Amino acid sequence: MTVRVASMLARAVTALGLAVTLSLAAPQTADAQSTGNTKRIGYLSTGSPAVGLHEPFQQGLRELGWVVGQNIDIEYRFAGGSYERLPELAAELVRLNVDIVVAQPTTAAVAARNATRTIPIVMINVGDPVGLGLVASLARPGGNVTGTSFSVGLETFGKGLELLKEMVPNVRRVAVLSNPTNPAQPSAIKNLKSTAQALGLQILLVEARDPDDFDGVFAEIAKERAEALLVVAEGLFLRHPTPLADLALKYRLPSMYGFRENVTAGGLIAYGPSLSQTSRRAAAYVDRILKGAKPADLPVEQPTKFELVINLKTARAIGVTIPQSLLLRADEVIE
Repeated sequence: MTVRVASMLARAVTALGLAVTLSLAAPQTADAQSTGNTKRIGYLSTGSPAVGLHEPFQQGLRELGWVVGQNIDIEYRFAGGSYERLPELAAELVRLNVDIVVAQPTTAAVAARNATRTIPIVMINVGDPVGLGLVASLARPGGNVTGTSFSVGLETFGKGLELLKEMVPNVRRVAVLSNPTNPAQPSAIKNLKSTAQALGLQILLVEARDPDDFDGVFAEIAKERAEALLVVAEGLFLRHPTPLADLALKYRLPSMYGFRENVTAGGLIAYGPSLSQTSRRAAAYVDRILKGAKPADLPVEQPTKFELVINLKTARAIGVTIPQSLLLRADEVIE
């Protein structure tokens, strides 16, 4: 009898050890339920995991002591560029009753705000949050939304046009490419028009809603004899940098972008905030809110680091000589 009990006990211990091993080895699913003191974060993005902006955010959380599987779970929802899916995905996170929704960038933040006025929302890289009604002011947001903005003001977009003019002093007609489905784009276009007038430039407005529009856009730019291109910072152009760079090279267009990723893919020049830095900074908002702070009382943080990146290989390919004044100010020069 003693031998039988001992044998049964041994089998039970072995089974328990196997169960623990399998539990530790199993990957965490997006729909894992929070238990105990574990906090649940919903992450809503217009993009895809491949872009990787969720990684510096999660790294920022780890540095603050928030570790997935230990004291937080993260419910990731990626729209993959299909902006029409955002309301559905935002509503899904609200139904899951997450503790916080993190939304990146502008269109995701708008969808999250439309889905809930009670769950705290931490926005990342949002253009014109005041103008869009996401916050009452940068200093005192006043509602359930706070986080990081994409720029220090609408003049940031005009700065790109100024740099493009400095790079190609003789340019007179500039094509401006935007995505009309982004609610922040009209404010950016308004500022660009004002800057263009001050610089004595003519603006040709062109639009793309998906990559299939790119070929037609560049054909129109060539037909209208635009001499340079400014691509307004937007998720569509971040997700598809190579086709844009290839077409700009094909048409020998000096081109300005809002993301360094466009230049590493072969674009000519970019000026804008560090997306990884602003994504990482968003973790500090999550930390403070989970510890009891209210979004209404947390000022919106504007980017402090702007990157000027130049691709000299592309410049040589299209016959553009980059002024020394720009090269000396560049944060990175790609040879």
